[in-house]
Amino acid sequence: MSNPKATHDQQPVDPIEAIVPSIPVVIPVVGGILIFLLAFIAVFMA
Repeated sequence: MSNPKATHDQQPVDPIEAIVPSIPVVIPVVGGILIFLLAFIAVFMA
């Protein structure tokens, strides 16, 4: 028989799709931290 209530299954949240909007902020920040750490190591070892 017909079901009067529409049943829509919720799609699970994809963790990759949750991270994608923050990529333009995260990549430059992590790159800056990495460059700072590499420069600090170079100065410390010199």
